[in-house]
Amino acid sequence: MKGFRTFLFHGNVIDLAVAVVMGVAFNEIVQALVKYIITPLIAAAGGTPNFSALKVGLGSTTIDYGLLLNAVISFIIIAAVVYFLIVAPAGKVMAFSQRKKEVTERPCPECLSTIPIKATRCMYCTATLPPTTAPAAPVAAR
Repeated sequence: MKGFRTFLFHGNVIDLAVAVVMGVAFNEIVQALVKYIITPLIAAAGGTPNFSALKVGLGSTTIDYGLLLNAVISFIIIAAVVYFLIVAPAGKVMAFSQRKKEVTERPCPECLSTIPIKATRCMYCTATLPPTTAPAAPVAAR
């Protein structure tokens, strides 16, 4: 039982639980944005945004391809909203914050691990390193 309690209160599990709850709440916001703002704008520009009535009959079976079309369009809209309103601005903020950060690490020339800039010996491969004379260029944001 102690191991299970340790697992539950381990930082990663709590972080994951908070992320899931925040993701569900954020999903509701994005769904509302798509349903009440973006979809009506598409309807105003190009007609009806609801394709659920589109069907094709194959013998006695009916294929509702309009429902699939609605789901695909909704996915594309949600992906675009998430990218343009969250991912792209967050990337710019991260790049801006990294630009001002002082360089405190450098790669080890032997094992390519990241080590403190003032280190004279690599903590991973124990290679002796020359002292750094000038700060290295900042690492570009990924």
